[in-house]
Order: sequence, then structure tokens, then C-alpha cells
Amino acid sequence: MTIQPVRLFGDPILRARAAEVETFDREVRQLVTDLTDTMYESGGVGMAAPQIGVGLRVFVYDTGDAQGHLINPVFEVVGEETQTGPEGCLSIPGVREDVTRAMTVQASGVDLDGKPVEFEATGLLARCVQHETDHLDGVLFLQRLDPAARKTAMRIIRESAWFTQGITTLAASEIGGRRSIATRERSR
Repeated sequence: MTIQPVRLFGDPILRARAAEVETFDREVRQLVTDLTDTMYESGGVGMAAPQIGVGLRVFVYDTGDAQGHLINPVFEVVGEETQTGPEGCLSIPGVREDVTRAMTVQASGVDLDGKPVEFEATGLLARCVQHETDHLDGVLFLQRLDPAARKTAMRIIRESAWFTQGITTLAASEIGGRRSIATRERSR
């Protein structure tokens, strides 16, 4: 395993737009492995490269029904239906608030070999694609909250031990608890 520390709210890399991947080499393969291992150790369903300190447009996901990675992702909203539900972020431990997102998106990008990938995502996978692509654009889910929810979230952050102590990274195992190997195997 190649589990990496998770960057937390306040780290400037989380607010910067990530660069396009132009070279598909061993380092990009290792990045996808690192992201995947760190996501599982953190208990997440998605993770973007900036969350482990890498400013490249790569994210991984495992929603239980679908798993994989997307490099240089973009998405288009399909239809007008939205979903509102609880959302959290591995880089903002302890905060969960309702966020409204598109119910369905058409995601596209490339795989580890630079070959095109395209899929339609609905429900949790659509939420994940939107959330992780936001990360790659330097946007945190806090920016998608209504003013009252954002105020509550910021209060939770300001009162958290990691924030008050100025901690900008945490071990993945300290974030949200591990997803068990059995859960991982069932989802594949």
C-alpha cells in the first residue's frame, strides 16, 4: 500500500486549479494507486490528487456500485433533475452538510494510457464526479452550501482540534475510518 497523508482545509493546494496530465507514465500510475489506497484507508468514496498534495487533474472513486479513476475529467449535466443530500470531504473532517448537485452527469476524460473514457453517472456516482472535479478546480464543497449551512460548517471547522492546532495534514487512518477489505472486495 502507498497510503499518503491527507491535506486539510487551509492547505493552499486545495484552492488551486490542478494542471492537466500530459504524460502517462509510471508516476501517473503510482498516483492512481496512492489515491486509491489513501481513499480506502480514509473511508471515502472518492479522492482527488490535490488532497494528497499533487496538483494534477486525477481522481479515483468507489461508490460501491462503480469504481475507477478519471484523468483530466470534465462533465456535462444531463437533464434538470437535482439531488440534495449529505456530503462530506476527507479534507474537511467532521463536516457533513446537504449539498444540491445535478442528479445525472455525462463524465469524460482519459484512463492511465491516455485513452478516452466516457460514462453517464447518476445518484452517488454523479455526486462524486461533481465533488472530485470541483476539487481539481480548487473548489471545496463548502462553496456549494447555502449561507446558513456554510456558517455552521465553518463553526465546526474553527472548533475542530486539527484546525485550532494548525494541522494541515492527517494520516488517512485518522480521517474517517477504514473501509474493510471485505467491503472493498464486494464492491469490485
